[in-house]
Amino acid sequence: MSTDAVDPPAPVASVSTHVLDTSVGRPAADVAVRLAARAGRDAAWRALGGSATDADGRCKDLPALPEGITHVRLDFEVEPYLEKKQADAQQDAPANRDSGAAGAFFPEVAITFAVVPGEHYHVPLLLNPFGYSVYRGS
Repeated sequence: MSTDAVDPPAPVASVSTHVLDTSVGRPAADVAVRLAARAGRDAAWRALGGSATDADGRCKDLPALPEGITHVRLDFEVEPYLEKKQADAQQDAPANRDSGAAGAFFPEVAITFAVVPGEHYHVPLLLNPFGYSVYRGS
């Protein structure tokens, strides 16, 4: 029987998110989310993978962060969601047009934040067609 001590794994930060459409007060489903990270302010970004929001607006299966990460970026592809929502609204009420412009005002939202090992970061996106807000949640 060996008495060699095994070092516990180094703590890493973890990330979760959800998207709420504040214009209707409901979760935003099927929004693609990509996760990237870097180890240091001057390091190159490394794509870690992605997921999409579920019917509750939550992205429950983002990839784990590797050891040594100091910065994280969440890229939300909101244009398809907003275009579908606008098309559905125009079908129901053709006279109700948001802007007259094709496409979304914000086609994507990129959120970059610093992390420390061992902490969990829940970063929700509050979205509407002409604005967005983020915060560190719990």
